[in-house]
Amino acid sequence: MDKIEDLAVAAAVAVLTWWLTNLSRKRADHEAERSALQIQADALVVAVADVRGAAASARILYEGWPERARSGLLAALACAGTAARTRVAGGSDRLAFVAGLGAAAHLLGADRRASKQHAATVQGPMLRLATAAAPLVRHPDEGVATAVDNLLAAASRVEDATRLDTALDRFGREVCRALQPRRFRLRLRPRAY
Repeated sequence: MDKIEDLAVAAAVAVLTWWLTNLSRKRADHEAERSALQIQADALVVAVADVRGAAASARILYEGWPERARSGLLAALACAGTAARTRVAGGSDRLAFVAGLGAAAHLLGADRRASKQHAATVQGPMLRLATAAAPLVRHPDEGVATAVDNLLAAASRVEDATRLDTALDRFGREVCRALQPRRFRLRLRPRAY
């Protein structure tokens, strides 16, 4: 009878040890998932800020009426200066006008090339954004994956700051919800596979 009791106690200890080991493993796995999600979410937020900064820089440097007026004024001054110089050198009015237009065209062309080159610098931040979003798009939590999709769509139209802010806010709420600790419950019935 003692052997049966010892065997029953050993079996109970083995089942309890197995259950506690599985519970501990599940908690450790969940904590690792939470930590990875937090790191990935932080990387995505930084990438969005990088895209936003590059777009703001392009806007400040090359967009808006003050910058267009600056370019127009510089082109007009280049045109007038070159035309005057050509006229002083003995050129006709027609030749002076054409030379002035050439100088203005050269200046406007250089400004346009610089604008396009700066716009191309947004590609790097957009690539970092896509790289940061890739693991989150495949996240098992559907709310997080959907929020990332919405955030990517909003970031592609970075000039719409309200939409981007809304998408970033929703992403933050979904990540916070996904980071909430789960409660592990005792299951007495085995899962049906």
